[in-house]
Amino acid sequence: MTVTDPAPAAAPAVFDELESAVRTYCRRFPAVFTRASGHLMWDEQGREYVDFLSGAGALNYGHNPAGAKAALVDYLLADGPAHGLDLHTSAKARFLERFREVVLAPRGLDHRVQFTGPTGTNAVEAAFKTARRVTGRTDIVAFTGGFHGLSLGALAASATAFKRGAAGVPLGHVTRMPYEGYFGPDTDTVDHLTRLLDDPGSGVDKPAAVIVETVQGEGGLAVASPGWLRRLAEAVRERDILLIVDDIQAGCGRTGTFFSFEEAGIVPDLVCLSKSVSGYGMPMALTLIRPDLDRLGPGEHSGTFRGNNLAFVTAAACLEHWADPEFTARVRAHASVLDGLLTELAARHPELGCAPRGRGLIRGLAFTDDTTADRVSRAAFERGLLVETSGARGQVLKLMPPLVTGEEDLRHGVRILAGALESVSAQSPQEERQ
Repeated sequence: MTVTDPAPAAAPAVFDELESAVRTYCRRFPAVFTRASGHLMWDEQGREYVDFLSGAGALNYGHNPAGAKAALVDYLLADGPAHGLDLHTSAKARFLERFREVVLAPRGLDHRVQFTGPTGTNAVEAAFKTARRVTGRTDIVAFTGGFHGLSLGALAASATAFKRGAAGVPLGHVTRMPYEGYFGPDTDTVDHLTRLLDDPGSGVDKPAAVIVETVQGEGGLAVASPGWLRRLAEAVRERDILLIVDDIQAGCGRTGTFFSFEEAGIVPDLVCLSKSVSGYGMPMALTLIRPDLDRLGPGEHSGTFRGNNLAFVTAAACLEHWADPEFTARVRAHASVLDGLLTELAARHPELGCAPRGRGLIRGLAFTDDTTADRVSRAAFERGLLVETSGARGQVLKLMPPLVTGEEDLRHGVRILAGALESVSAQSPQEERQ
């Protein structure tokens, strides 16, 4: 699709007539998509779009990855059970075996795998319940800029006022602490946390757990440094507080290693995974739990769709990427390419106050004007590129290309983005909104 192509046709009226007003992405990308493969999507008119949205991080291996698709088709043709609650199935056994062999064992992890309801927020709820059961304490420490889901417990730990405001009830039992860099580069926010925890006059109760994202996917792509994460892990361990890493968006390879915390060399007590853990966009979520912390009894946290066998099949197939010793190197090489392209692009637009954000292949551009990222995203869509926004004020443009996107395809997507930036830069915010 080029800038001279006609705009996508109007979507059928049935969406406005029947679908809830809560929908979001279709408002930003008003096309009707009919086909998708790898990093590309096509609409009803056959227009091609480069997808750097990746299902909000649920499609790290691209749309319809061939190996996973073949395994899924074979399983369906063999009448394998699609739904299984927590019954034993061959599909679940295969996933667990490969997950241990390819992910856990090479990293020296012995965590148990709890299959929760099929969304990331459910994995967070399970982690909170476990931490509270194990410690007998109530509060959770969460950070400024964090996002952990929209069910009430996870929402209480999420920071964005707009999303919290929809709860309709008080959101409690969470103590908010500043993320790295919140007060600028001269303030160590781990020291801030420990001083409050250790001061009997601070009014901060000892929490059950601390939950953290190493890269804040919805919080403007703020990044925690390895040193800060190590100090945080040490601080909570010394105080008998559990560490939960929310790796729902930054995990499954998005930062260049399977878990985003590997670079820091830490071992969380609990890890929340979802989004790309199924490898195919299939609903699936899990919470990894240190064996001695696996204290919830049968049925104390469950869900009808925790046994999505189709997701187990595709997840096991996509884990084969991680059995390839060259895969991580390729992801890191492509991340380096993207970093260079975005740094160059930002340098070309000082008038927009443009600055790179993020790590690995969860990257973005921050702007001084809070409206710019939205305008660039919409201009990019008109040119055939899907990119979303991030941050409490939507001030960051977020790029999440599939991990398997080749170098030339990355460059092609950024060229489209460059055209969108040029277009927005040429117009004042007032003109653009008219």
